[in-house]
Amino acid sequence: MSRFFSNKFDTLTPYTPGEQPKISNLVKLNTNESPFPPSPKAVKRAAEAAKRLELYSDPTCSELTAKMAEMLGVKPEQVLMTNGSDEILNFAFMAYGDKDNPIVFPDITYGFYPVFAQLSNIPYEEIPLDKDFRIRVSDYIGINKTIVIANPNAPTGIALSLDEIEDIVKSNPDNVVVIDEAYVDFGNESAVRLVDKYDNLLVTGTFSKSRSMAGARLGFGVASKEIIRDLNTIKYSTNPYNINSMTMAAGIGALEDEEYTKENCRIICENREYTMTRLKKMGFDMTPTTANFIFAKHPLVSGLDIYTKLRENGIVVRHFTGERICEYNRITVGTREQMDKFLAVLEKILEDRK
Repeated sequence: MSRFFSNKFDTLTPYTPGEQPKISNLVKLNTNESPFPPSPKAVKRAAEAAKRLELYSDPTCSELTAKMAEMLGVKPEQVLMTNGSDEILNFAFMAYGDKDNPIVFPDITYGFYPVFAQLSNIPYEEIPLDKDFRIRVSDYIGINKTIVIANPNAPTGIALSLDEIEDIVKSNPDNVVVIDEAYVDFGNESAVRLVDKYDNLLVTGTFSKSRSMAGARLGFGVASKEIIRDLNTIKYSTNPYNINSMTMAAGIGALEDEEYTKENCRIICENREYTMTRLKKMGFDMTPTTANFIFAKHPLVSGLDIYTKLRENGIVVRHFTGERICEYNRITVGTREQMDKFLAVLEKILEDRK
């Protein structure tokens, strides 16, 4: 760091994003991106918007917001579109966390949560998952703190039911509960249906996974009109033009092609089950994931060895170093061809270790 860097960031540990390696013929299964291109309607709209880049984008994001609200069955005033779901999550930490309102989240979850808390100097607590990597709902009942839960959780892929989410929300009426639904489209029920019932619920989502727009950076939040007003206050105090014109247009195109999204999600779920069946036959232990990734370990080969050998063969997965999860690798579910290449290399790795 330079000698000018503020000492208020002395203890800040930045988030480490998934690797984006430049390797030819790479099978990239490490960052939970979609293996499919964005909808042709999204691409077409983005190309048209590129012809007008001399103009600022619409700071209210009105057309996309209205389209998103219609799809979700809420009012436009209950939706805020953001630069990826990371931005809406950061807004929520800034708006609802301070020394009098600490934030809690699981100890094994999305790695950006503690970074957001540290960045804004917010006290936070990490609540341990149980021995099976599940969130214990009882740990969050009536704790009177701002709560952030990824559902399904990452990197485990394990989801809470909508009833369990509701129990947490209704037991903390004086605190905001954030449900991060980055992976909800791969077999789970969204908590958006609860936002009209509970004024303390904020549901966040992203176009990065199911809608194949990770590179465009588009996310959203859904909540009561009052919470959205809070978050807009943060937005207009940081970056009013937070979504560029091409991303905004692509988002509209994606929402106009929901059948494309649903079909891609169906294929990914099918490939997930296919891959998990094959992995189980190889002796792997896995969490009961309902996301677009698999969290797996082998009883005889270390997670690091598997990660390293896969990489040597042009296949990249995500390895974590945390004490409880260092034997696991997180494997993004790709096309059937990608998964067959991954499985073939994995079988050879295991065979060579015998």
